[in-house]
Amino acid sequence: AETYVYNCKVQVYEWLKQEGIKFFPVVHWVERGLFNPGNSYPRFHIVWGTGFELSNVLVKNLTSHPKASTNLQLYFRHKVEKIIAGDGIIRGIAGINEENGTPFEVEAKSTMIATGGIGGNLELVRKHWYKPWGDPPEVILNGAHKYGLGDLHFEVQNHNGNITHLDKVWPYAAGVHHPKPTKELHGLSLIPPKSALWLDYKGKRFGPMPLMTAYDTRYLVEQVCKQEKKYSWQVLNLKIAYKEFAISGSESNKEIKEKKLFGFLKTILFGGKELVNEMIDTCEDFVVANTVEELVDKMNALTGTNDVSLENIKSAITNYDDNIDRGPKFHNDEQLRRIAHARQYRGDKVRTSKFQKIVDSKAMPLIAIREYILSRKTLGGIQTNLNSEVLDKEGNPIAGLYSIGEAAGFGGGGMHGQGSLEGTFLGGCVLTGRMAAYSIAGEKLIVL
Repeated sequence: AETYVYNCKVQVYEWLKQEGIKFFPVVHWVERGLFNPGNSYPRFHIVWGTGFELSNVLVKNLTSHPKASTNLQLYFRHKVEKIIAGDGIIRGIAGINEENGTPFEVEAKSTMIATGGIGGNLELVRKHWYKPWGDPPEVILNGAHKYGLGDLHFEVQNHNGNITHLDKVWPYAAGVHHPKPTKELHGLSLIPPKSALWLDYKGKRFGPMPLMTAYDTRYLVEQVCKQEKKYSWQVLNLKIAYKEFAISGSESNKEIKEKKLFGFLKTILFGGKELVNEMIDTCEDFVVANTVEELVDKMNALTGTNDVSLENIKSAITNYDDNIDRGPKFHNDEQLRRIAHARQYRGDKVRTSKFQKIVDSKAMPLIAIREYILSRKTLGGIQTNLNSEVLDKEGNPIAGLYSIGEAAGFGGGGMHGQGSLEGTFLGGCVLTGRMAAYSIAGEKLIVL
């Protein structure tokens, strides 16, 4: 973690810019901190073109390298199942060619594990669920890569590699079912509107500290997991949704992914109407109504229960809206205070409503979104040193074996500890990859 802090600017940010990567000019400010300090400044840099662009640029640079024709071979749809060892060192890998089902082996002086975390394997997520959060939720949505299965973690373990902190995960509290799933329990991670009311499964507002995005993601997950039924609701209206609603990932941010500046500015100025309308029409977790009574009926119909109490919903909305009616001088609600704080920064002001009531005839209809815990990043993983060499259970490097990125807990087997500050996941992948490459070449990227 200390190595990352002192080297990320030069060895990650500046190196990526040299490689041709451009960043969106307004830096995001997330994980500001709640009960513990967070990001004192905005630090979440967004690649202009998203991770899709970053991958394309770096792959192009790799394949156009002067030595690529002789030194680079790419094998797609080759599933690695085994690590080959001999004479005390790692000598390569073996697996199956999925196109024709034939086995293959590759011998190498250096083998690098870069297969992601365990978030795509919900069985493993449940097995290693963080104990202080209680039992795993009945429903966990899958927001990780479908190949993030953790299978090679345990193959590394078979060769005495040390696997650590798999219970340290970074899930999100605002997951919804993907309208076009490509895997079981496929989920999307919402960026929850700051002006929405976050309610438990009974429709009661979380408190006394209300839940709100951008301050402490871990706290959101923790509070939802304290409930008897570990899912939640957000209640808002169409006006709030158009201005604030977003979904994480390149798939749902086409203007940024396709580098359409005017389209992006249009979304900022006039709202993400297309995305909101699409989710209302296609996502099973959205309900829309013209009255609070109708909304509660639809929420209960969606879950097949009578869990949501009309009294709870009315109380939450009335107390919040009455606070807004009193005017900013008399606001006495922690969510409104944090909205005011968020709007002080230009990057949040344009995407955060100015004290918008929930029940407002000019902002209707009402919307309720059912939200599940969504599996995403694995903070633990294969333990490594600062050369990205895999360590055995005695803390010694395993000759010929490296691990980088999420497979290595973004560095060292758990660079983030229990929680991330966001904006540091991809950076950890870049830094550990570069450290491994330098080490394999017999050099040092970072001299301590």
